[in-house]
Amino acid sequence: MLRKLAIYREFRANCDECGKTMASILVLNGPNLNLLGSREPDIYGSDTLDDINIRLGTACIEAGHTFDSFQSNSEGALIDRIHLARSAKIDYMLVNFGGYTHTSVALRDAMLASEIPFIEVHLSNLYRREEFRQHSFFSDIADGCVIGLGAKGYELALDAALARLK
Repeated sequence: MLRKLAIYREFRANCDECGKTMASILVLNGPNLNLLGSREPDIYGSDTLDDINIRLGTACIEAGHTFDSFQSNSEGALIDRIHLARSAKIDYMLVNFGGYTHTSVALRDAMLASEIPFIEVHLSNLYRREEFRQHSFFSDIADGCVIGLGAKGYELALDAALARLK
C-alpha cells in the first residue's frame, strides 16, 4: 500500500505540473463490511475490504484520479462523511451501505443533499436473499446498481463511474 501511495504522490505531482484535471472518487461502505473476508465468505466472498480498496485505488490512480474510501458501522459517521464529500466537491461515489440499504431514510436524504452522482454496489444478489433485503432506499436515486457480482462488482462500478466522468 505504501508503494501505491508513493506512485500516487508522484502521479499527482506530474498531473499538477501538466494541469490535467483529476476527478475525485469516494467509496463508502456501511456496517459489517469491515469484516469482509471472514464474515460469511460463502455469501460475501474471501476478499477483504482492504483488498477491494487497493484494487480500486490503483485503478483510480492509473486513470489519473484521486481515491478515498470510508467504512463505518455508524449511520451518523456515514452521514457526516457524505456531508464532508459535498463540501470537498467529490466528483463521484460508489456506495455499499450494507444493512442500512434497507432501513435508512437519513442516509438517503444525505445522498440527495450531497448532489453527488453515485453507483450502488452490493456483493450478494439481494433478490436471492431474504425478502426484507430486496428493497433499497438508494436504487431509485443512483446512476446505477451493481448487485450480486461479489468484489468484482466494485471494479465494474468504478469502470462505469470513470466512463461517466469522461
